[in-house]
Amino acid sequence: MPAEVREMCGVFGIFGHDKAAMLTKLGLFALQHRGQESAGITSSDGTRLYTHKGMGLVSEVFDGSTEATLIGESAIGHVRYSTTGSSNITNAQPLVVRYARGELAIAHNGNLVNAPTLRRSLEADGSIFQTTMDTEVVAHLIAKEGKLDFVSALQASLQRVRGAYALLFLSLRCLVAVRDPFGIRPLSLGKLGEAWVVASETCAFDAVGAEFVRDVLPGEAIVFGPTGMSAIQLLPRNPARLCSFEYIYFARPDSDLDGINVHSARKRMGRALARDYPVDADLVVGVPDSSISAASGFAEEAGIPYEMGLVKNKYVGRTFIQPEQRLRDASVRLKLNPLRRVVDGKRVVLVDDSIVRGTTMKRIVCLLREAGAREVHVRVSSPPYKYSCYYGIDTSSQSELVAALMSVEDIRRAVNADSLCYLSESALASSIGREPGQLCTACFSGGYPVPVADGEGKYALE
Repeated sequence: MPAEVREMCGVFGIFGHDKAAMLTKLGLFALQHRGQESAGITSSDGTRLYTHKGMGLVSEVFDGSTEATLIGESAIGHVRYSTTGSSNITNAQPLVVRYARGELAIAHNGNLVNAPTLRRSLEADGSIFQTTMDTEVVAHLIAKEGKLDFVSALQASLQRVRGAYALLFLSLRCLVAVRDPFGIRPLSLGKLGEAWVVASETCAFDAVGAEFVRDVLPGEAIVFGPTGMSAIQLLPRNPARLCSFEYIYFARPDSDLDGINVHSARKRMGRALARDYPVDADLVVGVPDSSISAASGFAEEAGIPYEMGLVKNKYVGRTFIQPEQRLRDASVRLKLNPLRRVVDGKRVVLVDDSIVRGTTMKRIVCLLREAGAREVHVRVSSPPYKYSCYYGIDTSSQSELVAALMSVEDIRRAVNADSLCYLSESALASSIGREPGQLCTACFSGGYPVPVADGEGKYALE
């Protein structure tokens, strides 16, 4: 439960269904864990686009009658955590623009690392921006290619963009889904009767009753239009580098990413921790919810009972996703409560998926000790988080990352644990089911698949 790390967004799109907006709302409910700041849907009936978006959860933005105003048989939706730009209604997505070729809506999951440079160039040429999102840079690039058909304009525009992204574009008659050339951000294709569906995670397909077809390939564009569906290798396909943190924490355990089930991968991470770093203990406790799978794998491999030693208040949002530090700190206090009758007098193995700044782990260890735990041994189902991520995770300053500043032993002392061990990079890749070079592990190794020249933070476009 990396309360100090904050992730990006979730996208959902559907083409060719008479209940497009309603199904998009259901898909966004399934993706709510990916963003809780804002939600929005844009639909098309072939003559115009209809948009409704607002700040807050999907249930707060869409009250049950809202979908009736979103008419048409195609729609895209978005849930947001802001990794570029402020958290306000102006930056809520889908972003809707009007240009020479008509109306266009864009929903984006990821981060464009050269957006500040591109924006300065566009502004110097006379472009006027309405938001502080990197997504709007793509809209301006497309508009400047006005003489080309949309797919050609999109290809020319994305050739200038660097970063990690899953992008959905909705025009009056077409829906286009694009994945970045390294496949850093996930995107999947599904089918619902005669309708086509795309989503950040396959759990959204389950929510609407769609069938998974395949993952969108790195650099591929899927075009849905009046003549059907077509797949185009829009950009050169690089070796896949799906974000390893999707498996560690971000994705729901019932999702499959690039053919691998998230829950199963997390259980294998826990098993690897138990083999590599055994400990004499009375029980295993996982930090809910994202660490439960790894904790159960650790317990099974070690032969130590798994217990629910921490209870989560489900009415407090995912701590990492709160936009301000003071809100995150309050959420930690409200969110977790130890079961004194379970942990009192026991030697506890506490399994968590990551330690980013260390403040949350210190608080959880303290809670367990206050509840009577005799020993607390921390096992982390990821390697030490040492480097900033520029691909859609809001950890822009390496000076905030405890593993970049301290040794493992120093971190152990700082969080007041009896022992502390991290999963190795090789064990992580093996647990996921990939070779080490087939994942983005930049936050652990510093090896960025997409060069980051700007090094600018979340508010660089303010």
